[in-house]
Amino acid sequence: MRGLLVFLSVAVLGLLTASAGASADEAPAQYCRRVVNDDVLRRPPESLAPAIERVFGLGNAYPPGAAFYRCAGGDVMVCAVGANLPCGKANTSTALPAAAEWCRTNANAEFVPMYVTGHDTIYDWRCTAGMATITGQPAKLNARGFFAEYWRGLP
Repeated sequence: MRGLLVFLSVAVLGLLTASAGASADEAPAQYCRRVVNDDVLRRPPESLAPAIERVFGLGNAYPPGAAFYRCAGGDVMVCAVGANLPCGKANTSTALPAAAEWCRTNANAEFVPMYVTGHDTIYDWRCTAGMATITGQPAKLNARGFFAEYWRGLP
């Protein structure tokens, strides 16, 4: 009996989760108007390629699958993927274990490389006497915690 209850609970949760997301036949604009805010990064349909090319000035160079969309305030927001452009939420942590470890062997380095900190950190880092130290916060975030400069609204 307990196994059946667990199965039914999981099945209902799966249905609720599936119905909360964008359906295959629902356009991103419709979905975003309906849900208002959704921070899940989704692959845009090919029909959005011309709009993505326009907002990022890509000409006809948008490769399919090289962007994400999400919903903010009922609008469709897009981010074009780049080698070092994080589309996910920013890392606001003031303690990075990888940076701390790197600074143990680079005690007074003037900066901690991004391959150590990750490209999603909002801070600049250096090493001071073997400790990872924040030197500034150049990144600006939007209200939902994403890098503001990487996200654009679709008209």
